[in-house]
Amino acid sequence: MHAIPDEIQTPEIVIDRDVLERNIARMAETARAKGLQLRPHAKTHKIPEIAALQLAAGAVGLTVATIGEAEVFVERGVDDIFIAYPLWLGARQAERLAGLSTRARIAVGTDSVEAAENMARHLGSAAGGIEVLVEIDSGHHRSGVGPGRAVEIARAAAAAGLRVTGVFTFPGHGYAPGMPVEAAEQEERALREAAKLLAEAGFEVSRASGGSTPTAALTGATAATEMRPGVYVFGDAQQFELERCALGDIALTIAATVVSRHEGDGATPRRVVLDAGSKIIGGDRPAWATGFGRLIDHPEARITALSEHHATVVWPDDSELPALGTRLRVIPNHVCVAVNLVDSLAVVSEGKVVDRWDVAARGKNN
Repeated sequence: MHAIPDEIQTPEIVIDRDVLERNIARMAETARAKGLQLRPHAKTHKIPEIAALQLAAGAVGLTVATIGEAEVFVERGVDDIFIAYPLWLGARQAERLAGLSTRARIAVGTDSVEAAENMARHLGSAAGGIEVLVEIDSGHHRSGVGPGRAVEIARAAAAAGLRVTGVFTFPGHGYAPGMPVEAAEQEERALREAAKLLAEAGFEVSRASGGSTPTAALTGATAATEMRPGVYVFGDAQQFELERCALGDIALTIAATVVSRHEGDGATPRRVVLDAGSKIIGGDRPAWATGFGRLIDHPEARITALSEHHATVVWPDDSELPALGTRLRVIPNHVCVAVNLVDSLAVVSEGKVVDRWDVAARGKNN
């Protein structure tokens, strides 16, 4: 593994372009081998340069979470976007969505009769130019409805003037130890049942969309037509601890410096403190995670506490404690959160800084 380039000022997010491109190519091949279209979720990176690499590798379009994110990528030339979210539109949002539909193929989600009718009312004559997918709950129990309610919502949407083209789900419960296989199986059953019911009701189901990074390699093509993983481009500590990626697959780390060092005295732990806290690492920590992140070159160490500008790292007794000034590479638990905390990030290749990319869709939360 390469050292942190001298010109990097810590703390700073760094992308290894070589690993990034390998991850993009591998997922594109996974989708092709399964006969699935790949529509990666760009909320992970929010960076047009990465979107361009994904599209060049064969992605059919992008997934985003908000109208604002869609606007950024359409402005950069992306012409096929799915806003995978059960939108509740107001007048201004409808105006923006209608504008997008004149420049790109736009699809959105819905999971209720009321939201579909509200959407159509605000869109008016533009309603027919936007595709709608009914969101199905396949076990994550966030938004979405059971497959049995898909027809009810689709009929209401169609009656209101919307163009229903399929169903989608998010197997988010796959983000837990031992759950990816079960989540993928539940996704398959839910999409198959919902798509079958819609087809029997007379709807042309051209899209059945699912998939996440933990389940992407498990997603089957029997019901799904496309998958929407996002984190795979970078990897993160959650994916590593779920054994869905290896350390060699981690493309994004946070360069940090040891600013405080303590050998421990029995009453206090043997530890170092880094200059990267929650304002760049992010504060996400699932209950099952072993810390607030990992160190890519020292996987036995654990980040046990975060403050805004401090990361406390407990060091194993059988390893030499890093000296003050040592520069270390942190893997955030949840990479999507970390990227959204910075305006730009450094891009390295073979240990040298080769570019700097703006996080163009940062803060586009509506």
